[in-house]
Amino acid sequence: MYRDGARKSIWQEEIKKFSLQADFSQQYDVAIVGGGITGVSTALKLQQSGKKCIILEAANIGFGTTGGTTAHLNDFFDTTFTEAINDFGMDNAKLFAGVGREAISIIENNIQQHNIDCDFERKSAYLFSLDEKQEKQLEDIVDGASKVGHTMTYTSQIPFPIPFNKAVIIPDQAQFHPIKYIKALCEAFVNLGGIIQEECFCESHDEQEDLVILKTSKGDIKAKNVVYATHIPPGVSVLHFTNSPYRSYAIAFSLKDENYPKELGYDLMDPYHYYRTQEINGETLLITGGEDHKTGHEENTGECFSRLENYVRKYFNVETAYYSWSSQYYEPVDGFPYIGKLPGSNGKIYTATGFRGNGMIFGTISSQILTDLIVAGSSKYEEIFSPSRVKPMAGFTDFVKENAVVAFDFIKDKLFKEKITSLADVKEGEGKVVKYEGESFALYKEVTGKVHLVKSTCPHAFCEVRWNNAELSWDCPCHGSRFNVNGKVLTGPTVKDLQRIDPES
Repeated sequence: MYRDGARKSIWQEEIKKFSLQADFSQQYDVAIVGGGITGVSTALKLQQSGKKCIILEAANIGFGTTGGTTAHLNDFFDTTFTEAINDFGMDNAKLFAGVGREAISIIENNIQQHNIDCDFERKSAYLFSLDEKQEKQLEDIVDGASKVGHTMTYTSQIPFPIPFNKAVIIPDQAQFHPIKYIKALCEAFVNLGGIIQEECFCESHDEQEDLVILKTSKGDIKAKNVVYATHIPPGVSVLHFTNSPYRSYAIAFSLKDENYPKELGYDLMDPYHYYRTQEINGETLLITGGEDHKTGHEENTGECFSRLENYVRKYFNVETAYYSWSSQYYEPVDGFPYIGKLPGSNGKIYTATGFRGNGMIFGTISSQILTDLIVAGSSKYEEIFSPSRVKPMAGFTDFVKENAVVAFDFIKDKLFKEKITSLADVKEGEGKVVKYEGESFALYKEVTGKVHLVKSTCPHAFCEVRWNNAELSWDCPCHGSRFNVNGKVLTGPTVKDLQRIDPES
């Protein structure tokens, strides 16, 4: 299985291709763009409800964040229940508190119904503070959880060799193998008559009175409804100013002493670290994650892996790092995901984005919400997760801060690019945005000396891309579009490649 980065994740050996040849002459009830957990789960649920559906995936199933997740299944979130109460009120916070339980139940039901072997296990989770400041945070988290009826119990011990101040245990959490899971959902979807078309890049849509016409790299698709399950929708909309792209890093280690923690763990550092175990090819590995940062805003992304590994080695008896990879997620400005009708559409186009670090849960609950909206016309989560909601107070400071950064990126890269006057200034194995004969280019030089040269301006909103040396990609710091060394799109919202230049011409 391929994914949107140069590094291999722990899940990637599972599948290579999963595609049927679609009939582009027929009309579908729903076209789902994106083959991750959101798109596949939604397609299956809609197909089960009697809709005729097609999944359109630009690369292969699991190519994006689903192939790079650490696959924790939690019913508590990066947005705390205290924050939910303060920003959205008690009733909405209680509704929010039920999302995780419902999503894990959907996953369990799918596993039972389709007899899926995906290493699903129920686990307890431990949330722990490392200093006095974090201790106050933890108390605040527990207080909010109590108010919405969520169980968190203080404990004097944790199953991790990390010194801590205070900790709570949270029962009935879970973990699974995300690619085994969505692969089985794809098989169930196809068995019900669903169609999957991989290597099909969606370039634009035309929302007409009775249907939507999707323009794709393989031809036009007609559908009554469209779901963009692409992590963030393409084009330029309000969602690109209310969501900020972030990278997160993960490493899978073997331990010399075989002392693998059996449960899930999370500290309260900023950014926080998280832990779980997974058996792959008969060997148990410790998966750790952290070192999150805004996409395109870390000068040396390779150092993120070094910092994470050094932190883990400080506490665990590490033997070997077998896998190391990074992945992308979007931070919503007010803390709640955006799931529902795409802002600016006429009601036939839907989207799901802004999942923070809880993509497996919100991707799963999106399948229920979007199915309810398309089939029944309403959902109990419709209002609180509406992509068109406006909350002047909740997250306003963060909104101003994030978009000030975006605005600055438009200017800073134009004014402060490295003053490089020739291609020889770029070392082998290095990527840089360079100035050459009065124009700006994104240049990567292989260790063999071969040069890859593209225009450095992202086609989405005309920011300047930056080099990600960990994943060998060009990343846009404004809205998270990513490209390979030849300028080919890896991650939206852009639908256009960087313009490739032949340096020999």
